Amino acid sequence: MKEASPAKAYALHLGIIGLLFAISFVLPEYHHGLLARIMVLAVFAMGYNMLFGYVGLLSLGHAMFFSAGLYGAGLAVIHLGWSVPAAFAAGLACGALLALVIGVLALRTSGVAFMIVTMMFAQVFYLIILYFASWTGGDQGLVVPQSARVLVLGGTSLGLTNPTVRYMSALALFSIVLLVTLAVVRSRYGRVLVAIRENEERTKMLGYDTFSNKLAAVVVSGTICAASGAAYALLFGYVGSTFASVQYSILPLLWVLLGGAATTLGPSIGTLFMYYVVDVTSGYTSAYLLIVGIALILLVLFFPKGILGTIRQRWLGWLP
Repeated sequence: MKEASPAKAYALHLGIIGLLFAISFVLPEYHHGLLARIMVLAVFAMGYNMLFGYVGLLSLGHAMFFSAGLYGAGLAVIHLGWSVPAAFAAGLACGALLALVIGVLALRTSGVAFMIVTMMFAQVFYLIILYFASWTGGDQGLVVPQSARVLVLGGTSLGLTNPTVRYMSALALFSIVLLVTLAVVRSRYGRVLVAIRENEERTKMLGYDTFSNKLAAVVVSGTICAASGAAYALLFGYVGSTFASVQYSILPLLWVLLGGAATTLGPSIGTLFMYYVVDVTSGYTSAYLLIVGIALILLVLFFPKGILGTIRQRWLGWLP
C-alpha cells in the first residue's frame, strides 16, 4: 500500500475542514444544527478508532469516557458555576484520569476479556450516575442553563446557543482532533501502535514496552472521547445517564466499522452516514430500523472494510 506524502495527507484533511466551513454559510437551519452534532460525535468515533482501529483493542466501555467529559463539564457549570473553558478543561481532566485508571486495570487482560472488563467498568460508571441522582439528575439528566453557556473571547461574549457559534465551535474541535489524530498515526508512536496490533509479541522482541504504549493509547483515546462529551454538554446543554449506557459504547464501534477502521476520516464518514440514514428513513416510515439494517448489510457485503477502508484497499491506496 502506497502511503501519501505528508503534504498530500494534510492537504486532504485541510480540504475537508475547509469544505465544512464553507457549507456552513449555505446549509438550511435544520442541517446546520444536525451537522454540528455529527461533528461532535465524530470526535467520539475518532477517539474510539484510536484504540480499536490502530491498537486492535475492542472496548465496550468508551461510553464512560464520553460521559466523564459530559458530566465533568456539565456539573462544573451547573453546580460550581465554572466558565465554559474551565468546564471543558474539567471534562478533559475527568476523561483522562478515568482512562488512566481503567487502562492500568483493564490492560491486564486482552481480547474478549478486555472487552468484557471495559463493559463491566462502564456499567459500574452508569450505576454510579444513577446512584448520585441528586447531583447527576439520574435518569432524567440535567439541563445546562443557557446563561452559563457563554464563551468570552477577547472581551466579546459568544453564546453557545447561537447556531453559528455552536457550529463553528464544533468545527474547531473536530478540526483539532482530526489533525492531531493524523499527526499521531503518522508518527513513530503511531507505527508502534500498528505493530502491536499486528503482532504484539514480535513488537516486544524489538524492545518496545507494549504495555506502556497501549496505556498511552487508552489515555489518548479516552481524552478525545471526553472532549467530545464535554463539547456535547456545553454546546447542546444536556447531560444524561443515557450517554453512559452500553448502547453508547456500541455506537462508536458501529460508526468506525461503517467508515473504515484505522483510517483517519473513516469514523467521521461512518457517523455522517449513520446519522443521515436514520434521519431520512425515520421521516418516511416507522419501520426505519429495517431500512437501516438492510443498508448496513449491503455495506458489509460491498464494503467489508468500511466505506473509506474499502476505497483505500481497492482504488486509493494512499489514503491515510
